[in-house]
Amino acid sequence: MPDWAQPWFAPYRDVAAPVFERLAGGAPVHEALGHQRFEPAGSLALGYEQHVAATGRVPTRDNAHDLFNGLVWLRNPAFKTALNRAHVAAPPAPPGQRGPLRDALTLLDESGLLLVAPPGLRQALGERDWVALFLTHRELWRGARMLVVGHALLEKLLAPRKPLCARVLLVDDLREPRLPAALVPADLPPLPVLGIPGWWAPNASREFYADDRVFRKPRLASAPALGGVAC
Repeated sequence: MPDWAQPWFAPYRDVAAPVFERLAGGAPVHEALGHQRFEPAGSLALGYEQHVAATGRVPTRDNAHDLFNGLVWLRNPAFKTALNRAHVAAPPAPPGQRGPLRDALTLLDESGLLLVAPPGLRQALGERDWVALFLTHRELWRGARMLVVGHALLEKLLAPRKPLCARVLLVDDLREPRLPAALVPADLPPLPVLGIPGWWAPNASREFYADDRVFRKPRLASAPALGGVAC
């Protein structure tokens, strides 16, 4: 059971309450979500995104991953519909690849966080200047608003770990976020979510942000990728 007092889960409390009541009564996930949009997962004649676009129905397995996907659909149907439409409308890519637009859409769907933030935070986030983002401009977070929309990230936050990282879409309105027509993964800056002030008690200490295994400086485009889990 999620801890609905946690800031990443709290926005879903109201839509989730009847869902978890039905789950407790033995309903499978697609029924517990309480909307005809959801159907049991099975073999698909079309790809997943094409099936959702063509039928308006979301194949749903009995697991936490698909449960959180359903909760995001319930709370943000217009946003999820926009993601689906963008997937289907994306330019064709070589076999076995998604292409940069669909790569970005997948990152947003799985690990996305919508963020309304003042300019100082936006600039620091884009530069991955963690000191400015979390310490120098710490008070600016009081005026920021955010919502985790990545269902895989929500699932991972059942067991919070310092390295958990969101990919951020900067928006002007959480209720009606605009999905850019052109989007690539580099447009979604990484954000260690448990570094957000007020989200996790350990980050009240400056030493929390000294962990360069998580709060890494941006590497040069020509530098080799490093292993591990970090932003």
